[in-house]
Amino acid sequence: MTWPQQGDTFSLGDFAAEKGGIIRDAKIVWQTHGTLNAARDNVILYPCSYTAQHPDMAWLIGPDGILDPTRWFIVIPNMFSNGLSSSAADNRDYPAIVTSRDNVLAQERLLREVFGIERLAAVYGFSMGAQQAYHWAALFPDKVDRAIVVCGTARTAVHNKVFLSSLLRTLEAAAEHLGGGHFSAEPRASLKAFGHIYAGWALSQDFYRANLHITALKAPDLDTFLRTDWEERYFVRRAANLYAQLVTWYNGDISDNALYGGDLVKALNSIKARMLLMPGRTDLYFPPADNAAEIPHLRVGELRPIPSVWGHRAGNPNVSAEDFAFLKGAVRDWLDR
Repeated sequence: MTWPQQGDTFSLGDFAAEKGGIIRDAKIVWQTHGTLNAARDNVILYPCSYTAQHPDMAWLIGPDGILDPTRWFIVIPNMFSNGLSSSAADNRDYPAIVTSRDNVLAQERLLREVFGIERLAAVYGFSMGAQQAYHWAALFPDKVDRAIVVCGTARTAVHNKVFLSSLLRTLEAAAEHLGGGHFSAEPRASLKAFGHIYAGWALSQDFYRANLHITALKAPDLDTFLRTDWEERYFVRRAANLYAQLVTWYNGDISDNALYGGDLVKALNSIKARMLLMPGRTDLYFPPADNAAEIPHLRVGELRPIPSVWGHRAGNPNVSAEDFAFLKGAVRDWLDR
């Protein structure tokens, strides 16, 4: 079965980043799935996760998928520095920090100016997309009915920042690094190390103990798995963009703005959307305890951990049928409420 799809580029002009600097001639590349109804009340915004581009995200969209395009009008805005929208690798003057708030403000303009959309039935996001979903709910409490936060938090936790710091320092150690996250050439040795670090965090100890990299992902051995699934994953992305998005992730905080002045509880209290928080039980980036600490401060929130050994990837289950079924059931239930 097919459904309507369209895509284009939205020009923002010179876009001022909240922490300083300007993205010159900024643009968002976008894709939609489904049909916008006359009332414009069937919209689900689906922001990107780290390094993801809209073709990477379409696997969960379908009549039998997690997001049904025959019912919903699904909008995917490519995040800044993902290689399609305005990106650090293509702009030597790219701001030192581009935040999730910057992305959300640009997305709000896209929805309003291109489609006349003023309100969202839901924001659905995984990982950095989940951080953007949280920002949407806090920055626009009267414009979001539901937010589905899959493996993400309202503020990047300290332990999460330790992981991000290891990746940033690895890129900065490259001989090709010019400073400020810019490179004279792609630093392949650093990108190889980058991929190996990521492999130890994205999947849990239980995943490796069960040898799922071999039985489920069909790698003949660990060395091959690290090369094909991790080294090669990052070789196809530009280092400046990897760096810039890490900085966005590191600075994730729904309260870090003039509206809330760093008061996370105040920001959480302000959210009117019905919040479904779905951490992975074994996620090392966004463990369930972080979401559990947020739930008491939300007006309407439910914590539904994904019972999986796939670590962070439990929230992006394009391989695990069991995790896919759990996520689909929970999301469709929440969208029906």
